[in-house]
Amino acid sequence: MGLFRLLFWVAMVFAAIWLWRRLSQKGRRAPEQAVVAPMVRCSQCGIHVPREHALPHNESWYCSQAHLEQDSHSSER
Repeated sequence: MGLFRLLFWVAMVFAAIWLWRRLSQKGRRAPEQAVVAPMVRCSQCGIHVPREHALPHNESWYCSQAHLEQDSHSSER
């Protein structure tokens, strides 16, 4: 019976420490919020790019100067 009582108290101490650490960490951590940049779709290849990195032309967006030029050459013909 003495071994059972010892194991019970050891388990209680570990449970108390786990609970204390879990509750104390919640108060310290700031909520993590992801910053989501507005995305636009390249009119040439269809990849999504952050709007701040995209190149606008008329009502279209492009991921690179090469795609902007390719699309404007094909629309001129």
